[in-house]
This record gives sequence, structure tokens and C-alpha cells, in this order.
Amino acid sequence: MRKEGNPPTSAAHAVSVSELTHQVRHLLEVSFLQVWVEGEISGLSRPASGHWYFTLKDDRAQVRCAMFRSRNRSVKTVPAEGEQILVRAKVSLYEARGDFQLIAEAIEPAGLGALQKAFEELKARLDREGLFSEDRKRPIPVPPQRLGLVTSGTGAAIHDILTVLNRRFPGLPVTLYPTPVQGKEATARIVEAIERANRDGRCDALIVGRGGGSLEDLWCFNEEAVARAIHDSRIPIISAVGHEVDITIADLVADQRAPTPSAAAEMVSPDRQKWLDMLTRLEERLLLSARQILRQRHDRVQELGARLRHPSQQLQEQAQRVDDLELRLEQRMQQQLTARWEKLEQFRNRLHASRPDYRIGQYQQRVSDLGERLSLSINTRLRRERERYRGLASQLDLVSPLATLERGYAIAEKPGGDILRDPESINPGDPLRLRLAHGALQCTVDSVEKTSANAPEKG
Repeated sequence: MRKEGNPPTSAAHAVSVSELTHQVRHLLEVSFLQVWVEGEISGLSRPASGHWYFTLKDDRAQVRCAMFRSRNRSVKTVPAEGEQILVRAKVSLYEARGDFQLIAEAIEPAGLGALQKAFEELKARLDREGLFSEDRKRPIPVPPQRLGLVTSGTGAAIHDILTVLNRRFPGLPVTLYPTPVQGKEATARIVEAIERANRDGRCDALIVGRGGGSLEDLWCFNEEAVARAIHDSRIPIISAVGHEVDITIADLVADQRAPTPSAAAEMVSPDRQKWLDMLTRLEERLLLSARQILRQRHDRVQELGARLRHPSQQLQEQAQRVDDLELRLEQRMQQQLTARWEKLEQFRNRLHASRPDYRIGQYQQRVSDLGERLSLSINTRLRRERERYRGLASQLDLVSPLATLERGYAIAEKPGGDILRDPESINPGDPLRLRLAHGALQCTVDSVEKTSANAPEKG
């Protein structure tokens, strides 16, 4: 049995009601950061505080909703009892009563759900591609050399922009690229206007936008083609679409977003009055500074005048110092000039050595030298071969039959052309041909005389 005064272990860890509701609220808000809920509005209450309280229900359930004044100001039309609506809200808990509720941030008629879904899908896809990255956004020049406006030529936006510019900075040149800003043709015409501004190259900043309107009226600025045209623009772009509560895809892609066209004009135009005030302050500071400098110089002159005893001597010393400084300056300048000339000469020599025509001349000279060496080598080789040829010809002449003929000998040939070596191979009366050094003789054998092998030759 449990003794009195010892509570169970579970009771030791009990939480208070306020702690429980607080933890539940925190859990809901962390688990459901933001949701879109569709349902029928019922029991709308609008107390003097400006906040709205209502119930959102369908045929099976209902949930309490609260929309604070700072949020419901942006709702253009107060929803009617029983109207089907879309609510963008945070899931929460009213801790004082433990009531589960939605904290509404935006309300739209349910018929706009498809457009909102298309907006969210395109927004997510372009975000994944990096079109919204802050790293690619460029600064807007203030003031620009020339400002381009991509908007309707007859709408309220152009009037508001020009009014602000005329008031703040009337000297800013403006070029209008007129285009429809709603309707079927608006998307293509806005893209064409942005591309035309980039082709012209006259402007260094663009304002793309229009005045307020419904979600359908502003939808052309949520089209992918317009977003990519803004992303591809070489000119920085300010998006100024609708009112402050209207967020479009164009706002997210642009280099800078302005809540209204008038605000966009203020972003790119310095305030003329502020400039005039600044110039006035600078003029006053300049005059004050000049007076202080003159006063200091005057006081310094007075002080020097009191200390001045021998003006002529000081002038001589100063003149001598000036001469000395002048001489040192001339020497220093001469040294620097000499050093610069030497360095310039080094650069000139290095440049001359690396000049193509100089290098080509070197290579041409080298080719010429190699040509002369080749010609000399060929001539030497030819001379050696010629001398060798003569030597070989002389050796050949020593064993040549023609050389023997030149010494007075003759070669006897039989009618068939065979050389006669043995007198026994011919008979008296046979014809012979005697071949001489310079011609031949046709002869007839009268007689044949034979000699022995050991008989001495007759001289």
C-alpha cells in the first residue's frame, strides 16, 4: 500500500494547463509552418480592434480563425457570410481557452485557387533554377544616365512615375517602352519591350510594372516568359507591380522590388531638395573652413612678423636654401632621368632582340651561312670526286685496249668479228680486218708464218 503524502511517480512530472497549451501551440506552429485551407466562411466578427474572427467549415468539420488588423487591411473585399474562400494561415492554439485555431495571413475567393497553385508551382521551379538568387542581382545606378519604363503609356503607373521624377529629379532622361500590362497580349508585349530596351542600349536602368489590380489583372507578371526576360536582361530592372501587398514572380526575379511605381521612381531619383540642402551645407562648411584657414594664416603671419628681425638675411638664407634645393632637385631629376634612360635602353635592346624582323634577319643570316657552307661542301665533294674519277680513268687507260692501239699496235679480227690470236686459225687468201687507234684496214692474208713458243721476239 502507498503511504499517505507520497504521490505517485507520474504525478511528480505533471505539467500545468498553461504549460501544456503552450507546448501544444509550439508543436503546432513548428509542424505546420503555413497552409492553404479552403472552406466556407461563417460567423465573421469585426470588433472595434480591427481584428477579424470567423469560422471556416465544410460539411464534416470546422475550425476557428483569427485575422489581425495588420493582415486584413490587404484584403480588397470583405468576404460575405457563406462564401467559399481560400485562407493562407499558420496553425496555432489560443492558449487562454485551449482552442485550436488558424491565424489567417491572406484570404482569396476559392475561384482563385488554380492561379495561386500555378503561382506557387512556378515560383518553386524558378527558385530551384536559381532565378531568385541574391548573388545574381545587380545594384541599380542612382541616378541612372537614362531611365527606361516598361509599362502602359496611358495607365496610372506612368503618371505616378513621371510625377515623382518631376518633383525629385526633373533632369533625368526617360524613355518609354509602351506595352499592355494586362490581357492576353500583355505577356508577349512585355517580353518584347524588355528585349527592345536591351537592344537599344540607351538605358542603364529599367522600371517594369503597373498600378494595382486583381490577381487576374496582374497575372502577366507571374508568367514564366516575363520572368526569364527579366532574368536575361543586361540592364538592371526594378519591378514595381501593383501595391505593397502584391507579390509577383517578376518581383522575385528582378534586381530590386518596389512596392509601387511611385516608390520605384523614388529609388532611382535622388531628392533634388536634399541635394540642394547638401550643397548648401557644403558651401557653408567650405566658407567656414576658408575663414578659419585665413584666420590661422593671418595669425601665423602676425607671429612671424613679430619674430622677424633681419628680413634681408632671412631672405638670403631662404634664397640659398631654394638654390640648394633646386640643385638637389636637378641632380635628383638627372639621376632619375639617367636611370630611366638606361632602363629604357635595356627595354629597347630586349625589345629589339625579340622583334620578329630582327629574329627573321638572324635566321636569314643563319640560312645564308648554312647555304654558303653547303655550297662549299658540295664544291669540295665534287672536286674530290672529279679527281678520284680522273685517277680511276687513268688506271683504266693503263689496261684499256685502246691505249695499246695508241702505242701503234693493231687488233686483227676475222670476218666473224673474232679476234685473231693463233695464225693456225686462218689460211692464206682469207680476209682480215685490222683495227687501229684511229680507224681500221681491210686486208687479205698472203701467207702464214708460224713461230715457236720459245722463239725470241724481233725488235
